[in-house]
Amino acid sequence: MSTSSPEAVKKLLENMQTDLRSLSMECKKKFPPVKEAAESGIVKIKTIAARNSDILATLKDNSSEVVQPFLMGCGTKEPKITQLCLAAIQRLMSHEVVSEAAAGNIINMLWQLMENGLEELKLLQTVLVLLTTNTVVHDQVLSKAIVLCFRLHFTKDNITNNTAAATVRQVVTVVFERMVAEDERFKDIVEQPPPVQGNTNRRSVSTLRPSAKDAYMLFQDLCQLVNADAPYWLVGMTEMTRTFGLELLESVLNDFPGVFLQHQEFSFLLKERVCPLVIKLFSPNIKFRQGNSSAASPAPVEKPYFPICMRLLRVVSVLIKHFYSLLVTECEIFLSLLVKFLDGEKPQWLRAVAVESVHRLCVQPHLLRSFCLSYDMKQHSTKVFRDIVNALGSFIQSLFIVLNTGNPAATNTSTGGSGAQGAAQGGPGAGGQGGSLTTQAAFEYRGTWIPLMTVSVQGSAKATYLEMLDKVEPPSIPEGYAMSVAFSALLDLVRGITSMIERELAEEEAAVRREANPDQNTQPEPGAHLVWEEMVSACWCGLLAALSLLLDASTDETATESILKAELTVAVLCGRLGLVTPRDAFITAICKASLPPHYALTVLSSNTANLNNKAKKTASKTAPLAKATTTHPPKMSRGNTGASYSIQGQSVQIISSSSESHQQVVAVGQPLSVQPQGTVVLTAKNIQCMRTLLNLAHCHGAVLGTSWQLVLATLQHLVWILGLKPGVGGALKPGRAVEGPSTVLTTAVMTDLPVISNILSRLFESSQYLADVSLHHLITALCSLSLEAVEMAYGTNKEPSLFAVAKLLETGLVNMDRIEILWRPLTGHLLDVCQHPNARMREWGAEAVTSLIKAGLAYKHNPPLAQNQRLQLLLLNPLKELSNVLHADIRQKQLESVLQILQSQGDSLGPGWPLVLGVIGAIRNDQGESLIRTAFQCLQLVVTDFLPTMPCTCLQIVVDVAGSFGLQNQELNISLTSIGLLWNISDYFFQRGEAITQELEREEAALQKQAQEKGEPLNRPFHPAPPFDCLWLCLYAKLGQLCVDPRPAVRKSAGQTMFSTIAAHGTLLQQSTWHIVVWKVLFHLLDCVRKSSTTADKEKIESGGGNILIHHSRDTAEKQWAETWVLTLAGVARIFNTRRYLLQQLGDFFKAWEVLLDHIQSAALSKNSEVSLAALKSFQEILQIATPVKDSAMPTDALAAMGVPPILIDPLSAPGPGRPLLRSDSMLERLTSYNGAELQAPPPGEESALEDAALWWSAWNTWYRTGTDSTRPPSGGTGTDRPSFVPSQPFLTALVQIVPALYQHIKTVFSMEDLRKLGVILHGAVSIPISSDASPFILPSYTEAVLTSLQEAVLTALDVLQKAICVGPENLQVMYPAIFEQLLLFVEFSCKPPQYGKMETKHVANAKYNQAEWVALNYVPFAERSLEVVVDLYHKTACHKAVINEKVLQNIIKTLRMPLGLKYGCPSESTWKLAVSSLLKVLSTGLPVARQHASSGMFDTMWPELANAFEDFLFTKSTPPDNMSIQEFQKNEAIDVEVVQLISTEILPFAIFIPKDFVGQIMAMLNKGSIHSQSSSFTEAEVDVRMREEFSKVCFETLLQFSFSNKVSTPQEGYISRMALSVLLKRSQDVLRRYVDDERLSGRCPLPRQQVTEIIFVLKAISTLMDSLKKTQPENVDGTTWAQVIALYPTLVECITCSSSEVSSALKEAMGPFKDFMQPPVSRVQNGES
Repeated sequence: MSTSSPEAVKKLLENMQTDLRSLSMECKKKFPPVKEAAESGIVKIKTIAARNSDILATLKDNSSEVVQPFLMGCGTKEPKITQLCLAAIQRLMSHEVVSEAAAGNIINMLWQLMENGLEELKLLQTVLVLLTTNTVVHDQVLSKAIVLCFRLHFTKDNITNNTAAATVRQVVTVVFERMVAEDERFKDIVEQPPPVQGNTNRRSVSTLRPSAKDAYMLFQDLCQLVNADAPYWLVGMTEMTRTFGLELLESVLNDFPGVFLQHQEFSFLLKERVCPLVIKLFSPNIKFRQGNSSAASPAPVEKPYFPICMRLLRVVSVLIKHFYSLLVTECEIFLSLLVKFLDGEKPQWLRAVAVESVHRLCVQPHLLRSFCLSYDMKQHSTKVFRDIVNALGSFIQSLFIVLNTGNPAATNTSTGGSGAQGAAQGGPGAGGQGGSLTTQAAFEYRGTWIPLMTVSVQGSAKATYLEMLDKVEPPSIPEGYAMSVAFSALLDLVRGITSMIERELAEEEAAVRREANPDQNTQPEPGAHLVWEEMVSACWCGLLAALSLLLDASTDETATESILKAELTVAVLCGRLGLVTPRDAFITAICKASLPPHYALTVLSSNTANLNNKAKKTASKTAPLAKATTTHPPKMSRGNTGASYSIQGQSVQIISSSSESHQQVVAVGQPLSVQPQGTVVLTAKNIQCMRTLLNLAHCHGAVLGTSWQLVLATLQHLVWILGLKPGVGGALKPGRAVEGPSTVLTTAVMTDLPVISNILSRLFESSQYLADVSLHHLITALCSLSLEAVEMAYGTNKEPSLFAVAKLLETGLVNMDRIEILWRPLTGHLLDVCQHPNARMREWGAEAVTSLIKAGLAYKHNPPLAQNQRLQLLLLNPLKELSNVLHADIRQKQLESVLQILQSQGDSLGPGWPLVLGVIGAIRNDQGESLIRTAFQCLQLVVTDFLPTMPCTCLQIVVDVAGSFGLQNQELNISLTSIGLLWNISDYFFQRGEAITQELEREEAALQKQAQEKGEPLNRPFHPAPPFDCLWLCLYAKLGQLCVDPRPAVRKSAGQTMFSTIAAHGTLLQQSTWHIVVWKVLFHLLDCVRKSSTTADKEKIESGGGNILIHHSRDTAEKQWAETWVLTLAGVARIFNTRRYLLQQLGDFFKAWEVLLDHIQSAALSKNSEVSLAALKSFQEILQIATPVKDSAMPTDALAAMGVPPILIDPLSAPGPGRPLLRSDSMLERLTSYNGAELQAPPPGEESALEDAALWWSAWNTWYRTGTDSTRPPSGGTGTDRPSFVPSQPFLTALVQIVPALYQHIKTVFSMEDLRKLGVILHGAVSIPISSDASPFILPSYTEAVLTSLQEAVLTALDVLQKAICVGPENLQVMYPAIFEQLLLFVEFSCKPPQYGKMETKHVANAKYNQAEWVALNYVPFAERSLEVVVDLYHKTACHKAVINEKVLQNIIKTLRMPLGLKYGCPSESTWKLAVSSLLKVLSTGLPVARQHASSGMFDTMWPELANAFEDFLFTKSTPPDNMSIQEFQKNEAIDVEVVQLISTEILPFAIFIPKDFVGQIMAMLNKGSIHSQSSSFTEAEVDVRMREEFSKVCFETLLQFSFSNKVSTPQEGYISRMALSVLLKRSQDVLRRYVDDERLSGRCPLPRQQVTEIIFVLKAISTLMDSLKKTQPENVDGTTWAQVIALYPTLVECITCSSSEVSSALKEAMGPFKDFMQPPVSRVQNGES
């Protein structure tokens, strides 16, 4: 609650009354006056409270009276009363109810108490309350109060002293606060400035207001007191200490700087009193030299006193901080003093506090800037700022050196009264300790080990020794403290300056940006830049020296990091300010620190030398300070390994890094140099520096300018030592050094490597943010680095450094958006690298170029590449340039990239196509197959995917390129595949014909126009033809070249492709162009091939190179060319076949046809069987052309109508590529659709029919000539000579297969004479034997009844003829007999093979395949098939006049007699069986015809032939084979039976129409069959014959049948029958009798098998006879016959005793029927009579 609120007032009144009552109580006895005063005081207070509204004001007015009782109470000097009174007085004061007068009284009373030494603490408290609660105490009263406090400060009691000191401080502060408050009150009143007073009267303070005056007097007296003079105002001071005075001065100056700056009087005090005082007090410190206090010195020098010295430095810090602007000159002195205090000869503690003070300055960059402005930039002034920095630097250096110089102070532990401990800790043990204490942060340099402590937070100078206000003796400074403070100061200095300048720079840039309107330029004062530059120039040398030394000595990662950061910041700042020398110096320092010690790196060495010179010049200009810059000494040419630094006259030889002792080695690698010089070591610190370097380049590339060279060179070496190798896109990846195990990396660095490589990549990625100029600097630096690497790699196969190339690539890749500005220098350089002899170097050059091109094409440029042709060609040009490089690996890379470009950007290459195709097509035979293969992959991709996207004008280039791949001789497969590509290209032309035509015609028009303007003819191959046709002709011409390539496979493939292409797409050509195709392309090719084939070498080719075995059919060049000839001929023939309509309109078709036939004939008669066969196939092909017919009466394909399969070529051996041929009709459709009406097939009128006839006749003549020549048997010779050439079976087959097709076209003019010619050729063909070595492939095994294809063909030809005769006009039918004649000739082959000239042939079964013999074919199946054909044909034609007239039936029977007669003697069993069945079939057809024409006598000669045939067959002279089974016999017997049955059904019933002799012969035969065993001689043969029981039975039955027929027409016939019967019966009787006799004689022995069989047979014959008699009409049987039959009975009965069961059963059957005759029939007598 506030002191003026009613409640507070009420409380105050109550308290006062209570206090007064207590006082009166206490003084009642001893001090009555006090008691009375107290009581009257109570009354007074009550009165005031009652009468006044503003109680407090009234109280204040009457305060002297109110206070009086309490003052009296204090006067009693009774402790209890005094305390009560003081408490009451304090209460009044705190309510501010004390007037000025009352305050004076109070102070006087307190003074008395003080002098009596009573209640000292209470006194101090009261004074403080009095002065702080109100401002009534002024002037003398105030001074008395202050003196009172000072007096109490110097009592014997410690607590009082301290309390008093605190009170003094507070009171002093209060005095100045009052002044500030007063100024605040009056600040709005403008006052006349007082006249400047020239006099130095210290009391001239009349101009000051009261509070200010108090303050002024107080401050002035403090100065007097410190200076040990009498005070003017503080009267009554008895004693004072300098330290306390200095502290008070410092606190006033520090807390109230405004007072001194606003009031002239105070400023005057500052200049006139404070500064001289400080300088005076400093003097002992300045003069003192440590270790010089020897007795010999003339006047003993006062020693520096720590407490004062330290306080002076504090004052100085405040003066400089707050009043620098007032005290410029004085500050210069102070600063110079400070610098001197850092001197090595000063005591340790003095240096420590001095360095703390310097640190305080270093954290105030604006102050430093003022120093620079005020001193360093003035002409004749001390360069204070530079001195400070240099002093810090020398201080740091001296810390390392002092300990080593053997300075007595270094080892002197008892340093006298001052207590300066020297550096005892840094004695000889220091270095030794270093080893064990490496965990602690420290600096170590050449055995000196200085620990590093945390002294202050970054950016704040928190001092330790400057704050030791209670210490009297100088403290001992721990080892490393000074170094730590200096180190912090240095870092803070760098941080402060750089951040300040950076900030101002940023503001300036922002201002410039804000001013869109440059007229109102708000540039900061132009001097700003000068100041910044001066600051940097002044400090960089010192900083660099100190930082480099520290960096070298640092063993702590954090410290190293800070140092590096500082170096980096300065470097960047220099870069921003454009100060090249310092920038390069700092960068060089970082670079050197990154590399191993003593590392020879030219860039850095030369740079260092220059910098040293520059630095010396700068130094000499500015001050007599000789100063060098760098730390890590370069490897100088003279081999000295150190750089000398001289700082403030102390020459320091800094030997190259001593840090090996305490640095963790993380990598061992090879240095990058021409001659490998062992290994170098990288420490963790090197890696740390490297990271800083990366950071510098990454974040501050824009300011590096020319120093990119330094940075990159260093990075290159580091990367090399670490063994990082470039990977995809130029990024570096850890890779094992090629040189082997010399690179050793610890795990620590291994984990870092990916990070480092990542930063390296990001560094170059960030180049995209650089300005164009900076980017150029970077590229230039990289190029020159790369040049060095290139130089170094010459003449050595050592792994080159690829850093620069890889990074050029990376930089290019990230700057694609502005690639034009750096493309030429970039690719120009890389193309040079591609020429390099070192493979790895080249490889990377190529990798870089190609990656850049790929990236450039893939990049989304603005505008896009499609609209920026110039850029696209610019990007593709280096790709083309690579073709000039002869190295295969470069070509490989080039091609791989083409492949990738095609895969990714193929669609958008546009005008770049000629370049790309040029690259693909730049193949040479010396390039080796893998390159050609890669190039070819590209081409394949182009053809499969990109033909539609390229300009049509490039299509011809594509054809040329594909052709060149076909012609290269390195890789056969590629030649072949490229031919396939040509086919694909042709397909594309075909599909996109119209579009291509339009585009090409547009282009042509443009070119034509240009040519006319220039007045020269249009230069284009095949010029008169339209452009699209020219494209085709180029394609055909290329294929034509390939068709005569030396390699057979290429020829084959090219031929196939060419013909397929013409076949498939020829429709697109204009008619005129076809003329060129036929004569210039096709016939030209045929001529070339025929020529090459006939002249080809017949030498055997051992093997096809490598391990390829060549098939014997291709083992000479002649055979290989034969194949080509075959293909070419086939192809041309096919074109003539499919394109006949088109070709016939060319005008010279007949001439072309003749040429073609001539080629076919010469090929067919070639001695090469392959060629000859193929020629025939081509012949076949052109014969399948459908002739245009006048009406639809006949189907298009006449062959189909005949049922002949349309293609008679054996499909397996069909020539030509495997592409399906399009049928001619679809071609017609295409023709008409594509070329419009003008090419429609002409109306096939008379003219064309005539021309056709001529064409076919020409073809028939060609066939006849070929056939005659090839089937003519060889003449002369004994048959042992091998004939020169015997046509092969397939050839003959093909030859014969042509006949049906050809015949279709010439049948109208085909004469009997032609048929004869044909027959001769067919017979000749079939007769030709085969060579034994070919027989296994052609001949079926002997047991199989299969025809050879030749035989099939012959039969087919005859079949076609007979069918044609069948449907043809009447006059053709005269040809039937000739055909029968031909066929029957063939049938004879079954038993009698034909002869071929006089050649000996072996039977196929006996041929030995491996001997060169001729083997006759197995003609049996052929003969048999011919026989079947004869039967069929006869069946159809038996009634034809010509067939009857020419006695065909007789000829057939005559021919059949041979196999029938031979029977078992035939070469093949099937033959006679077939002959029988055929005879039966022919007779069943022919006999009726013969009977019909019996009268004409046409058949008279046939009957005897027939009878002989029966006779020869049924009673053959040949014996069956021994191994024949019963079943076989029975089957054969069944055949005999069939013949007898035919006789009984077809001949005997028609005896009237048949000559008698014939019938007689037949009867005789039947009799012979039934009574075959009259002879009693038992030969095997007879037994076998006897086994033909069935046959005998059938003969017998037939005889009987005809014996008992009542239709016997002539007596002669009846006689035959009767005679036959009686003979039969007599024979039976004889056999039975003989059996019975033999049975008796034999006794128990069984009779021979033959006899038993005979008896059984006889018994069976008897039972058969009985059956027949039973069936016959009784009147037909003669009586004598009956008598003979009955006479048999007794004999049969006698046989009953026989022992054989078989005979018994037969006997039973024979006797059974006799029961029907036990009674003679009634009509018998009548018969007898008749």
